[in-house]
Amino acid sequence: MFNTRNAVATDLQEVQAMVKGLENYLKGDELYGKAGGGFFSMPSMPSLTVGALLMRLQRLHVLRETLTDDQRTGLDQAIARHDAIRSEWRAHYDAKMQREALSRLRAMDTYFEELRDDPRTAANNYQPEALRRTISQVLFDTIRQAGLETGDVETAMNGVDSRLRRWIEKGDFIWAPELQAAYPESTYWWLYGRPRVPNR
Repeated sequence: MFNTRNAVATDLQEVQAMVKGLENYLKGDELYGKAGGGFFSMPSMPSLTVGALLMRLQRLHVLRETLTDDQRTGLDQAIARHDAIRSEWRAHYDAKMQREALSRLRAMDTYFEELRDDPRTAANNYQPEALRRTISQVLFDTIRQAGLETGDVETAMNGVDSRLRRWIEKGDFIWAPELQAAYPESTYWWLYGRPRVPNR
């Protein structure tokens, strides 16, 4: 998923596009929106969600020193716009966080069924699940920092983790090496290994 040397620059480009569409996204009911929004949507971009945006902002904050001066300026502008929109649409923002976190965690139920029924194929299709779990963690941390209720999300997250731990074999960091500093193994353990592949 993150397998190029330009992962950090790509993150910044995606953040800027997502922030452009954030206000319209928050006003709507859909959980997965379009970066850029409306006529200026960018089909090559990942879907716009609060979690997808927060994940990239978190990484860019940690990896800020790897950016050029122009990139840091662009990041600061995106952060300022994000913060202003979040403040103006706080109730919508908070509701989207809660809804997305639960949706992503519950979506992993299908993957656990695949691990049980076809573990080899499931092991080779782990990247989207690692992304879901990572975004869910960022959302949970943000929800908690905002002083919002975390019970349902935490219960769902603990359930996912108890099942993931049965399958994950410890290994190398699975995303681009330049992103590793943003993901300490003590918290993001699922990014440091993959589901075991059964013997033939």
